[in-house]
Amino acid sequence: MSAPMEIIVCADSAGQLWNCAVIELHSGTNLLSYRGGNSSPRALTVLNGEYILGAQLGKNFINVWEIQRKDQLQQKIVCPGVVTCLTSSPNGLYLVAGIAEAIYLWEVSTGNLLAILSRHYQDLTCLRFTDDSSHFISGGKDNLALVWSLASVVQLDSTNAPEPRHVLSRHSLPITDIHCGLMGPQARVATASLDQTVKLWELSSGEMLLSVLFDVGIMSVTLDPCEYYLFCGGSDGGIFQVSLCSQSLSRDKTFQSDNEGNQVFKGHRNLVTCLSVSMDGTLLLSGSHDETIRLWDIQSKQSIRSINQKGPVTNAFIIPAPANMFLPDSRPGIPLPRFSRHLNPSEQGEGVETGGVCVRLAPHTQVRPKETYLEKADKLYSLMSAVTDKSVFGSGENTKVRVSELEEEVRTLKKVNKDLYDFSAQLLTKPN
Repeated sequence: MSAPMEIIVCADSAGQLWNCAVIELHSGTNLLSYRGGNSSPRALTVLNGEYILGAQLGKNFINVWEIQRKDQLQQKIVCPGVVTCLTSSPNGLYLVAGIAEAIYLWEVSTGNLLAILSRHYQDLTCLRFTDDSSHFISGGKDNLALVWSLASVVQLDSTNAPEPRHVLSRHSLPITDIHCGLMGPQARVATASLDQTVKLWELSSGEMLLSVLFDVGIMSVTLDPCEYYLFCGGSDGGIFQVSLCSQSLSRDKTFQSDNEGNQVFKGHRNLVTCLSVSMDGTLLLSGSHDETIRLWDIQSKQSIRSINQKGPVTNAFIIPAPANMFLPDSRPGIPLPRFSRHLNPSEQGEGVETGGVCVRLAPHTQVRPKETYLEKADKLYSLMSAVTDKSVFGSGENTKVRVSELEEEVRTLKKVNKDLYDFSAQLLTKPN
């Protein structure tokens, strides 16, 4: 049998047979299972197509498996507290975990803890990255969803605490799920809440585009790849399809079934905790506390497969099959290091990994810009994302000024990069 193109990664709270399993999307065949413990809701992630990470339910560690070695648990990442949600950046460089009300950000290549963000007031419930890894969004029981720029979070200046780029504060009860669409900083973000609403936001401006009120609390949310439809999982077992192509111009509306694409998928008997759509937009995956995973045909709204689990489903999502998953002899390109629990591991007695190289410029060769490179990158992202800001496109003359400023900024960054490259080349090629 040829390797599948898309797979389902799922987990349930019982963990009797396995922690998580891999299922072929179209046939429902169980391909792989990973044993050891059980994973918390919204706390199962695939890192760079090489590792599966799952935060242990109610414990302060993360289970790690090499993706092709399902037979044994490879590693445990010990954390400062119980992990309530977990995600990794699509580029595989960063790991983000919610621990109580704080966000912990690690660099995967070194295991260094880069930042602890304490901007939420209650426990975190979900974390999501944009598809280009430039931003991530956090949601919590404090009813807030925060948009973070990765460039500002990993800044070298530790004296200034990073602030979220946007605070999405229109929900009145805890956030239950977040979905981030495509297009990086231009993406649209959907948030679900126990306040019986799902809200759609513009990431670049933080503006709310749509708010849909339902009769029940919403536990999960997702968009199809083309963003024609919004799918919302209810606490009563229903899945609501909301058309985003409706001719209605109202920003706030109440969900009602109609012939314009607003429909209900019926089949689950309890909370719908997970939703995911296939790459071609034809299949909808759902996981529920009724201990089943269902696959739906979106066009007909019919359930075409039901997969029984041993407990309430905590995680279920569709991803492209990683290349190494079905090659038993393959190994990850880079082994995972030991992950630090402190921002300054040497001061806490954890020790520092050896083998790193630190290059410091001599005083007379140091470049002393007014802004750091990461600050400039963050500024550029802000300008790129402000496509709806009237100050950018208010008039043709203003647009020309902004374009000139951006071009000058790019030239400056290129010069700084060239100077650093030339200096590094001279340093490395200098005879002893």
